[in-house]
Amino acid sequence: MADIADRAMIHRASRKDATDDRTLPPLSAAPLNAWRALAARAIEANGYYQPDWELAVDASARGRTGAAVLSAAGDAGQLIGLLPVVPMRQIYRIPLPALVGAEPYGTLCTPLLDRDAAEEAVGKMLRQARNAGAHALILRTMSLEGPAMAAIRAVLARDGLQPRMLSAYQRAQLDATRDADELLRDALGPKKLKELRRQHHRLSDHGAVRFDVARTPREVATALETFLVLESGGWKGQRGTALSQHAGDATFIRRAASAMAEAGRCEIVTLHAGDMPVAGGIVVRHQDRAFFFKIGVDERFAKHSPGTQLTLELTRHLCADPAINSADSTAAPGHPMIDPIWRGRFAIGDVLLPLRRRDPLVPAIHTALTLNNFAYEGARGAARFIRSRRACRHIGKQVTAAVRLVSAGPTSVAARWFSDGARPCFESLI
Repeated sequence: MADIADRAMIHRASRKDATDDRTLPPLSAAPLNAWRALAARAIEANGYYQPDWELAVDASARGRTGAAVLSAAGDAGQLIGLLPVVPMRQIYRIPLPALVGAEPYGTLCTPLLDRDAAEEAVGKMLRQARNAGAHALILRTMSLEGPAMAAIRAVLARDGLQPRMLSAYQRAQLDATRDADELLRDALGPKKLKELRRQHHRLSDHGAVRFDVARTPREVATALETFLVLESGGWKGQRGTALSQHAGDATFIRRAASAMAEAGRCEIVTLHAGDMPVAGGIVVRHQDRAFFFKIGVDERFAKHSPGTQLTLELTRHLCADPAINSADSTAAPGHPMIDPIWRGRFAIGDVLLPLRRRDPLVPAIHTALTLNNFAYEGARGAARFIRSRRACRHIGKQVTAAVRLVSAGPTSVAARWFSDGARPCFESLI
């Protein structure tokens, strides 16, 4: 990818222009109490840039360690802005002079800005990035229409600059100020809710169904271990992306969950059928917003939709909490499970912020990122195609079994097979 940029442009940049993240302090040196105070005053919530979470990520999470920090102080010396960053070459393997907002495992890189000094904070942080040799600042998975982005646009406009959009999509969110039952009726309709109640009833054949919320550090530590087992036993475990499969990731989530629970900012929700946990999720809190970080299910109960059942209970739980006004699904666009339930949307995307007017390196950085995104989406599409082909082969085998059942006995046997087995498998591909 290094060849994407115009070589002449790169050579014209002096050694002083090259991004030197060593001139920036390490994230671990950020003042903890001041950071916590800033998070409480932030103009826009980001649960994943709270210090107890992001410091745990930076300490051990796989591929996410070693961040530096852009920060700004007010006239009285208080912290008014903070953004963890890494060099562009570390994320994209492209040796161009730019900084990238560090991804905190929660796919949201909105910086923390003091609500009373947001534009001042942005101006000072952009100046600090320039002084470190950066020609651009890239914010991935940034909230595009919130007050933080509005402050960034205002500061850039004063310098005759404007952000460059790299990608954008709509992410599902929950309006937790509504009555949960009314919200679910509007979102799913009576037919779908009836089907989900039927699945809930079938799940109760395995024991009384209950929804538990772990809040205290001790409860969270115990429930987290249950969650890690659920997650690793599902498709994430098969792909090697479950948290417990990598020592650094497991260390991160145990440290983060414990520290966040101490301040009431992390919950583990679990759905049980009798003594058996069938689904679990990790929820982070910041100000009046919740963040649905991860979900794990026992896929032996897949025909009962345990992930959906857990999300319905979580919806009721959050809507009943007067401290929470909204929840970020932290989900990919068009997520087949949560998008139909949480019908609210907010814009999220990747943004390139130029740091100098008429800078010839900015178009090169933009082009490099555009081609990198194109290659990434192509690889994801290929992976989805391969997985769908494998799933279709699995369905084909079940269809053959159904034909044998029909020829051997009543058609009702095959009908029940389709309802309980093949249909959930097929719907998972849609």
